[in-house]
Amino acid sequence: MLILTTQTIEGKKINEYLGFVTGDSLLGANLYKDMFSGVRDVVGGRTSKYEEELTHAREVALESMQEKAKKKGANAIIGVRVAYHNLGGTMGNTIMVTVFGTAVSYQD
Repeated sequence: MLILTTQTIEGKKINEYLGFVTGDSLLGANLYKDMFSGVRDVVGGRTSKYEEELTHAREVALESMQEKAKKKGANAIIGVRVAYHNLGGTMGNTIMVTVFGTAVSYQD
């Protein structure tokens, strides 16, 4: 499935706009990772474990969005955006990754 951040598909005709689609994924950070990350931030360096987990969470959200688009008969999603939300408070250190866009059918 074609996933684009643009509102059009260059050189292609969009046949039908099938509606808004979303995908979400939650990433819970545990205490030990938080402590290790803090130490790395003080001494320098990248916290690659967080980067890996954020990448995985984004991929899960994208897969969820694609499944919803396929159910609508789409072969592309345009205008895609990614948002990250810190759900502190009662959720602890949880990050929600949300992706959203418009499912479309285009002539291949």
